[in-house]
Amino acid sequence: MSLPSLIEIVPLTGPVHAEITVPGSKSITNRALILAALAQGKVTLTGALWSEDTQIMVECLHKLGFDVEVLTDPTEACNRSITVQGQGGRIPPGGTEAQPLELFVGNAGTAARFLAPFLCLGSGVYRLSGVPRMHERPQAALFKALRELGYRVDAESNNDKLPARIYGEGPLAGKCTVSIAASSQFASALLLSAGLGGWLVSITGENADESPYVAMTSKLVAGFPVQGGVFQIEPDASSGSYFWAAGVVWPDQPNIATRPPFPVTVASWPEVELQIDSQFPRRVPISGVSSSAAISRQTDLGDSIMTAIVIAPFFTAPLQFTDLGRLRVQECERVAALKTELTKCGAQVIEEGDTLTVYPSPLQGAEIETYNDHRMAMCFAILGLKVPGIRLKNPACVKKTFPNFFQKLAAPVPQGLGARILDGHTGRPLALEELFAD
Repeated sequence: MSLPSLIEIVPLTGPVHAEITVPGSKSITNRALILAALAQGKVTLTGALWSEDTQIMVECLHKLGFDVEVLTDPTEACNRSITVQGQGGRIPPGGTEAQPLELFVGNAGTAARFLAPFLCLGSGVYRLSGVPRMHERPQAALFKALRELGYRVDAESNNDKLPARIYGEGPLAGKCTVSIAASSQFASALLLSAGLGGWLVSITGENADESPYVAMTSKLVAGFPVQGGVFQIEPDASSGSYFWAAGVVWPDQPNIATRPPFPVTVASWPEVELQIDSQFPRRVPISGVSSSAAISRQTDLGDSIMTAIVIAPFFTAPLQFTDLGRLRVQECERVAALKTELTKCGAQVIEEGDTLTVYPSPLQGAEIETYNDHRMAMCFAILGLKVPGIRLKNPACVKKTFPNFFQKLAAPVPQGLGARILDGHTGRPLALEELFAD
């Protein structure tokens, strides 16, 4: 059975102590799939995320002609063991100008961006397209860099967005400069294929030398088993942030500042900081006491800053969230969406440029528009663990990165939080098997 189009999260009624397993990192999985396809031999990715975005990447590799085997993971329902047979740097040919090889990327930004340079190393013509929102998301800086390297990239619009045709020319050694002002994925996309292409990539834009996602890519390239072997994907830290945050909304505790730390934890939390969001338990005042004046999207947290914003009304002092510009061009206009939906719930939120300031506020229930954005749905679901009457529209959008998210909320303690989730239309309690997003 499918998730209803509207669900209600029932607040927890007592203390919860749990250790939650979350699926593998989307960012690492999709980078590793590209590197595996470029490898000299067979590479098995263990603990790989199996969600809409990673399925899209696997489907694209299949359509290109790569041999990809997907097996279940006994330890996590939304992980897979994925084996890719690399072709020694050879990219299977595309189509012709009249009939290009069509590759659909949905709303997966990593698939769209990582595939573009990868396809330049092939031959023939490839066409990348996605859902309407994907066609609104920026690509210009990446396309400009590829043209500097000598490749032909023809966008079908006049603003250098998808749909676009990529003309494969094989390796063309050269230099390019890419700005990551709009997205660090542009630099990551080039770096993943730069070794085979013979490209020297210079990076400009905000915090170009410090971008954590670019650093992640460089570390993965340096440590990947390019001759074949096994590569372990670590848990997704952005997804883990929702469960760390559940500790902040732990109910019925008279003094939030003196309760036991981390009543909810995440299993196998990354010790090596490949993912910027692995810092979430240290950067966010889990005790509920604000220890810093601001949290930055550039230097402190990645997508998990959305989690921190949504639970900020529970903190003891106002907190600023800065450098949020990139959130505006992701799955939805996330800055506006966060402010709008938190305000519905009674929070005081001030927007100034790319900064949101969230004040301690008493909250109330509301029907939350999720904007087909998985992270909006998951953030506000955590709010519903404390605030009565939080109802989520289109909850199935979590399939993008975390299809069994609502099952984790509802599973019995200690593997889940033991929350009750209702059909928002009828009030009927939903069984675990009804909470999977497909």
